[in-house]
Amino acid sequence: KRKIPIRLTEWDTSKTGYVEMDLVVHCGSSTFGEYINTLSTTEVSSGWWEGEAIMGKSQQSTFQALKQIRERTPFDWKGLDSDNGSEFVNDILYKYCHREKLEFTRSRPSRKNDNAYIEQKNWTHVRKILGYLRYDTLAELSITNDLYCGDLRLYKNFFQPVMKLVSKERIGGSVKRKYDTPKTPYQRLMDSGQISEQTRKQLGMVYLSLNPAQLKRSIDTKLDKLYQAYEKKGRSEQAEPMKKQVPRTVTNYMIERSLVGLPT
Repeated sequence: KRKIPIRLTEWDTSKTGYVEMDLVVHCGSSTFGEYINTLSTTEVSSGWWEGEAIMGKSQQSTFQALKQIRERTPFDWKGLDSDNGSEFVNDILYKYCHREKLEFTRSRPSRKNDNAYIEQKNWTHVRKILGYLRYDTLAELSITNDLYCGDLRLYKNFFQPVMKLVSKERIGGSVKRKYDTPKTPYQRLMDSGQISEQTRKQLGMVYLSLNPAQLKRSIDTKLDKLYQAYEKKGRSEQAEPMKKQVPRTVTNYMIERSLVGLPT
């Protein structure tokens, strides 16, 4: 862990290729057993987002998902930044970054603001889409990755504008923030001057082939399919998909089972 430096400075958002990453859990109201997690990543200068769902959160599964994400991104990676979770801070990822000549930094413990870019995407691109239900089957995993690797990434990156913080100034007891004109991640990459001409042409061809209304309908169809897969499990626990649930620990879960007389 000491080999991976803590990032103490703010990002230089004029440079393309620096990626923040995080895991979003889909455990519902219980951390008992194995469940799906989303590896969520964003490039800080453009806001380009990619996600990959994995079962559990082992170091190897997280690493393989990160490599899948890297293959999909239309820019060269220069650096990675994560929190202090063992799924990220480990020899596998450290050696990979050293071998690939990627800067690898981590945030300060318990400082969510250090990962502000990915925390925002976790809400807008994962939680607002999938909600707070428990997903823990291979069927749900397959549907989620079909969504992430196709329609959702295309819709978010090519058609959803985002604002970029240009400056902030403290005036008395408040902070005045100034933002630029909203642009899509696709537009920001095209305007960056930091991707190859071949990549620009490929992105342009993809953009011209897309229909945002059709993408939105396809996203909704796949979300319906995901919820149907959730309901098919026939579990007694009922939950509102978009209502945040407080995860129970394994200890509390076993105590509750004992109190209500459920078989162990």
